Amino acid sequence: MLPQLVFYVFATVLLVSAAMVISARNPVHSVLFLILAFFNAAGLFLVAGAEFLAMLLVIVYVGAVAVLFLFVVMMLDIDFTKMREGYQRYAPIGACIGGILFVELILAFSHWKMASGTPVAPIQGPAGLTNTAALGTLIYTHYILLFQTCGLVLLVAMIGAIVLTLRQTGSGRRQNIQKQHARVPAQTLELVDAPLGASVVAQGGFLRPHTSYHETSVPGSYASGEQSVADEREKNA
Repeated sequence: MLPQLVFYVFATVLLVSAAMVISARNPVHSVLFLILAFFNAAGLFLVAGAEFLAMLLVIVYVGAVAVLFLFVVMMLDIDFTKMREGYQRYAPIGACIGGILFVELILAFSHWKMASGTPVAPIQGPAGLTNTAALGTLIYTHYILLFQTCGLVLLVAMIGAIVLTLRQTGSGRRQNIQKQHARVPAQTLELVDAPLGASVVAQGGFLRPHTSYHETSVPGSYASGEQSVADEREKNA
């Protein structure tokens, strides 16, 4: 009785959170509901006895993919007011697509048959292998090409996120690689014999480099030019 109760609790919360993902107006809230859906899906995997898939869902999807979604949504700084201006223009297309999906759902559920109560026999894996070992053997032998394709899709998504958030406005600090490589340790490092128990203030404050931080920056990028003059004034003050 308890496994069935736990299953229905996780399944109900999963369905509600999945509906909120597509119905929430704030995209940050949508991502948070997506994380909640991932957690409940992991709970369902635990009930089914697939503990490796449950931990994989939490570590990979919640800890990496969902957080990446959240960062991308917050970094894009989308003007949702401007996006809603063309809502009426695309409403007929959206209504047609929604109608097609609704008809497909009706056709799918009209042929749905409830189980007669006979318990389904679990799939038996290779003898002597745990769930994790059996899954690894299956993925990295029979489905290695599909696994690598999934990795390629994630790589393309990561590159797309970088391209969308990269803005060539001159506000980013870009370094001159040749000047960086031409520096010697004496220009950037200094050994200091600091006495024990003495604070930074007692030793004269934080040490600054002999030259400006921004000598290796590309002209026109952030913190070059006027900022280097301001640093020189601060150093002489």
